[in-house]
Amino acid sequence: MSRTRWRLGLSATALLVAAGTIPPSAHAEDVTDYAITVDPSARGATIDDTMYGVFFEDINRAADGGLYAELVQNRSFEYSTADNASYTPLTSWTVDGTARVVDDGGRLNERNRNYLDLGAGSSVTNAGYNTGVPVETGRKYDFSVWARADAGTTLTVSLQDSGGTLATARKVDVTKSGWTRYRATLTATRTSSDGRLTVASSAAAALDMVSLFPRDTYRGEPNGLRKDLAEKVAALHPGFVRFPGGCLVNTGSMEDYSAASGHQRKRSYQWKDTVGPVETRATNSNFWGYNQSYGLGYYEYFRLAEDIGAMPLPVVPALVTGCGQNKAVADDALLKRHVQDTLDLIEFANGPASSTWGNVRARMGHPKPFHLTHIEVGNEENLPNEFFARFKEFRAAVQAKHPEIQVISNSGPDDSGTTFDTAWQLNRDAKVDMVDEHYYNSPQWFLQNNDRYDSYDRNGPKVFLGEYASQGNTFKNGLTEAAFMTGLERNADVVKLASYAPLFANEDYVQWRPDLIWFNNHASWNSANYEVQKLFMNNVGDRVVPSTATGTPSLLAPITGAVGLSTWATTAAYDDVRVTDADGRELLTDDFSSGASKWTHTGGGSWSVQDGQYVQTDVNAENTMVSAGDPSWHDYDLKVKATKKAGKEGFLVAFGVKDTGNYYWWNIGGWNNTQTAVEQAVDGGKSTLISKAGSVETGRAYDVDVKVRGRQVTLYLDGQEWGSFRDDKPAEPFRQVVTEDRRTGELIVKVVNAQDSAARTAVDLGRAKVASKARVTTLAAAPDAVNSETSTAVAPVRSTFDGVAGKFTYTFPANSVTFLRIRQR
Repeated sequence: MSRTRWRLGLSATALLVAAGTIPPSAHAEDVTDYAITVDPSARGATIDDTMYGVFFEDINRAADGGLYAELVQNRSFEYSTADNASYTPLTSWTVDGTARVVDDGGRLNERNRNYLDLGAGSSVTNAGYNTGVPVETGRKYDFSVWARADAGTTLTVSLQDSGGTLATARKVDVTKSGWTRYRATLTATRTSSDGRLTVASSAAAALDMVSLFPRDTYRGEPNGLRKDLAEKVAALHPGFVRFPGGCLVNTGSMEDYSAASGHQRKRSYQWKDTVGPVETRATNSNFWGYNQSYGLGYYEYFRLAEDIGAMPLPVVPALVTGCGQNKAVADDALLKRHVQDTLDLIEFANGPASSTWGNVRARMGHPKPFHLTHIEVGNEENLPNEFFARFKEFRAAVQAKHPEIQVISNSGPDDSGTTFDTAWQLNRDAKVDMVDEHYYNSPQWFLQNNDRYDSYDRNGPKVFLGEYASQGNTFKNGLTEAAFMTGLERNADVVKLASYAPLFANEDYVQWRPDLIWFNNHASWNSANYEVQKLFMNNVGDRVVPSTATGTPSLLAPITGAVGLSTWATTAAYDDVRVTDADGRELLTDDFSSGASKWTHTGGGSWSVQDGQYVQTDVNAENTMVSAGDPSWHDYDLKVKATKKAGKEGFLVAFGVKDTGNYYWWNIGGWNNTQTAVEQAVDGGKSTLISKAGSVETGRAYDVDVKVRGRQVTLYLDGQEWGSFRDDKPAEPFRQVVTEDRRTGELIVKVVNAQDSAARTAVDLGRAKVASKARVTTLAAAPDAVNSETSTAVAPVRSTFDGVAGKFTYTFPANSVTFLRIRQR
């Protein structure tokens, strides 16, 4: 299928100022000199239309209470303790009079099992999401309910807040004893974010699927999407939409929602549960601690992708759970059913309206196919061999029947380590088309790993970077992600798809940070990271133009810092701490016979000296760091005896400790006592430097020895070398890439300057013949700047630059991302 690529260039009608202003230029002494050399005659990688996309997972209430425009929470009375320990079937509802939730043969249908039995003269009121049901003056809201009343009844539907009526109440006559859908329209007379929807009945009635939608959904579609949120996604012009997860896909039961399976309420996300009329879609718990109504289901995802001109990319379960569950389902019949479900999904997306599942799509309102080309099997499985055995079953079945469909595998939940290496080897050996990598690392890591894909095999599987982020929503995070993205584009022959994650966060229901788009029930705002993503996604180009740049002049100093002890969800005891310099001179010794006065407690937990050991006794506390010594120490040996006493994990021995947010620690028996790794914390964000499978025994004393020499660290456990690493990758703050937009004939020079000094840069465009004027878009702000509902500290500024030539100088502001679009003549 040929599809139009949607691009938003730098608008010719907005050349001066958009929202925001560029900070004042750095002082003359705060300037670093660089050079960029471009070779327009050389051939760089072709950049696919689908290079950048979005990943939607229902986390942080991204669906119900978010992108899905339904304003009623728990509309079908299906909330359960299976979703959240605090839930009841009447969560978000209050009753005036008598009402009870019933699960019996009088239900609406077998897959929608609960309904409300409302007494005569009684009412129920729904609180919506966040602060309530939001309405705007003059806007229309579509109410609907499935109801039955043996003797008939009149429902009164009203909207109000603490200030009074928000819309003229509507009367709805229920005239049938069988289940029937009834509708009414309410028009808001006032604006409020705190509304409540009340349904009162004059006689006894049964109610289900109590719904209120704004008429003004995205593109005016029924069962539609919240307009402002969908528009923010569309403004990115993504090349693909990956959905529905994430941990939703590879956690929970793999059984269906039926009497035969006991109506499992903690299931993996299975697409057949989410299509057809909304009142027949099976409810499910959400891995992130709430309920999924599935009002936003596969049909709506496909429709969104089509509406915004993006490629749909669904993810199906591989029957190996992850996200901490880590179990392989050994049931051949169930595996075959899921493989068939995947084939049926392709038919649902692409089959003719006369086919079984194509007919389901057509009856939902879309007789034409959705042009599915890619499917991903599995998500972040931590059991690579078990996963891959099942992946091959899916791939073989899809390739046999649909050779036009590309089947994507994955490499586990991290950027490196045993699982990653094993998964990649399996994928290479099987000649998999594409492998999905995920990582959430520190800003430092993103600056250090711009070259990550330079050395990947050009003839091996391609990379789908399906989830990544730098652990924060400040502009500094956006800057480091931008620096990394220049490396993604430079390697566009290997990295074929990339998406930041997660996409959405409702500010009152947050399970994960950072997130691209933030919102509440009445407003939404772009994070600094969003502005970076939008700048790249709207100015991709068609091919890379090879270029080089000088680096930042600096010398890597030795690893310096004090030493530390810590625990994580564990109690542990430490003894016989000894630190010596490279010549064997003693820097610190402590057997705790005289207390622990040499140690400073900077973390959580509870530390005390017990029986000559330094013991952390709070089994639930995390990051309980105590530190000792001089932050200027370098080239030293740290020895300590460590004993796990109780809890989920092992113990942590820290070195290179500068402060509470900057240190290294050897995490022995971490991740629920399954892995041992060295992590580096930079400004609070941690990255894994080396990792191996391993656990520790409770009650056993371990001899821990860490040798720091320059940037080299060697680690010994009970006298045996466990591993070593060299932390000598510079965190280069000046990065660039150049692409060409064939449609406009422009070179796009993309420069990231992630430091506090301006970058005075000599740009050499080789033999390119160029116009003298460039269109410029700049993102510049303080590194700690954060966008919010009331403040937009990070926003693009558009301008023109008149000094372009074959060779010219441009000073890129401190802490900035700058795109210059230069027309070739």
